[in-house]
Amino acid sequence: MKLGTFSYLPEMTPQQVRKQAEYVVARGWNAAIEHVEPEQAASTYWTMWKLPMFGEKSVERILAEAEACHKAHPGRHVRLVAYDNARQTQGTAMVIHRGKAV
Repeated sequence: MKLGTFSYLPEMTPQQVRKQAEYVVARGWNAAIEHVEPEQAASTYWTMWKLPMFGEKSVERILAEAEACHKAHPGRHVRLVAYDNARQTQGTAMVIHRGKAV
């Protein structure tokens, strides 16, 4: 099952995930964490983990929420999404933890 344009690449390392979170903060985007069962990954709708982190400037807090979601749902895919207020669209979305299909 493909999870997006670059899903053929290996899973991102923690350092690469951190770089992406730093990019989100540097752009002033609002981060959010979403999760879904691997069997439903192609679905348009993923479940949001808490509310989006409006105005969050701490990379550590974003990564901590992503890790908390992953620990609460270890078998699910977890993705980092960032919303661009100026353009009123998603700035980016990437799977940062891949669950295992049953």
